Amino acid sequence: MKILGILGVTTLLVLIYLSQWPLLKENDKKVKISFLSLMLINWILSVLLVIFPEMPGPGQLIDFIYQSFEILW
Repeated sequence: MKILGILGVTTLLVLIYLSQWPLLKENDKKVKISFLSLMLINWILSVLLVIFPEMPGPGQLIDFIYQSFEILW
């Protein structure tokens, strides 16, 4: 079942790529590089969440950081 989740995430990201890539300016390499890097980061995080569903999210990381400050006060 995890393979189907990974394929679904990959399909969605490919559809987003195909719909947004033609809208980017042809000569702006920085925008294209940032778009591709964000798509890659999204894909990696999505696949990790499919494989490890109990993985803590960004909200839990922020809670952990602020709890350490709360102890100091």
